[in-house]
Amino acid sequence: MAPRPHGPGRPVLLVGGVAAALAAAPVAVVGALAATGRIGWEAAVLVALIVAAIGLVAGVVLHREIVRLAHALDRAEAGRPPDDLPRLPPLRRLAEAAGRLAQSLRARAHEVDRLARGAGRIVESLPDPLIVLDAEARPTVLNAAAREIFTPPGGRAPDLGALLRHPALRAALDRVAADGTAESVAVTLPVPVERELIVHAIGLEPEPPDRGRIVLVLSDRTRERRIEQMRADFVANANHELRTPLASLIGFIETLRGPAAEDREAQARFLAIMAEQAQRMSRLIDDMLSLSRIEMTEHTPPKGSADLAVLARRSAEALEPRFAARRMRIELQIADGVRPIVADQDQIAQVLANLLDNAAKYGREGGRVVIRVAPAPPHGGRPPGITVAVSDDGPGIPRQHIPRLTERFYRVDAARSRAIGGTGLGLAIVKHILNRHRGSLEIASEEGKGATFTVWLPAAEPEAGAATRG
Repeated sequence: MAPRPHGPGRPVLLVGGVAAALAAAPVAVVGALAATGRIGWEAAVLVALIVAAIGLVAGVVLHREIVRLAHALDRAEAGRPPDDLPRLPPLRRLAEAAGRLAQSLRARAHEVDRLARGAGRIVESLPDPLIVLDAEARPTVLNAAAREIFTPPGGRAPDLGALLRHPALRAALDRVAADGTAESVAVTLPVPVERELIVHAIGLEPEPPDRGRIVLVLSDRTRERRIEQMRADFVANANHELRTPLASLIGFIETLRGPAAEDREAQARFLAIMAEQAQRMSRLIDDMLSLSRIEMTEHTPPKGSADLAVLARRSAEALEPRFAARRMRIELQIADGVRPIVADQDQIAQVLANLLDNAAKYGREGGRVVIRVAPAPPHGGRPPGITVAVSDDGPGIPRQHIPRLTERFYRVDAARSRAIGGTGLGLAIVKHILNRHRGSLEIASEEGKGATFTVWLPAAEPEAGAATRG
């Protein structure tokens, strides 16, 4: 844009106009006097020339004063002090007032900008997600908490489709847009993991400059609901699963205190059984507490870095004595191109440990267990990932049991599972950890031909500088 001129664009017209305006009345009067014979024509012409000269001088002076005024206004607008104010008092006062007004407006604009930046920092640092929608219910502003929970693993932008398409929220947004009243609605998002939210929708009147129309403040109630469910499940499951070993312990204690008080052989046998039952209860309680902790964080995306090749090797080495006790061989097959991913290393290590522990328990004695780690290309709408498959050559799993294997306390053979120390929670723990990581578990088995448990995890690489913890 071209700079604005510092004064009138046609000074000749201004000077001529001022001179004509000032000389018009005196010349008319002098002309009338000359016409009536009261003064001579020579005097009349002389007076007219003098008046025209005065008007011309006044026009030049006024033009210069207007140029000074325009220059002073330009400097005031740019925030610079005036250096050449008009000489005429009215124009000088006008320039000074304009300077003070410009200074006051700049101070107010600076204060508004400071408050806006402060408000932006407050919104950005709020622990609860906050989203601003425009009149068409499209997001215009998301704070850090909103970006974190709505950005999928490996994604570069938040995905609000499931939230904004929710029927209850859509109806609430329509009511807020219609009458401007605040609305609160409970929303359950089933994917990628189940999340329970309370959404507060607040209309903005008047509409701010950034086209925001409605503010959504989200309160995540998933953790609280999970804690409530955890308490109920713990009481119910503990009552069911701990009753049998506790009854056994009580019975053996009564026997040792009574009929077997002096029977050394019976005492040794009963004490061994009691120790086994106590260990079973300890494993059960540990798995229940572990599952409860995992469920409480299932809705929060993982952070950190995990190298599946390294974890698979470490897990195999840690459980090698278990396999050796059953004369089983373990083979590790790691393909090229396996890179670290964004994951909770401790939880992924627990997934591998549980799958290998199952293979050691239910695989064929003297058999073979194979761990395969390989990149997985995109398939069926699923992004690139990493797969870890644990295969055994045991008796396999009947087809009708496979869909229920990840349920809590579900066992194909309850008696055998308890005899070998199974709690029925290992695969439930695996499922919930993979839910948190937006992964999946596939189980393939055929009776008499073993079973394969395949874990798929998204191959979102960690940011530069994030190293796998030792």
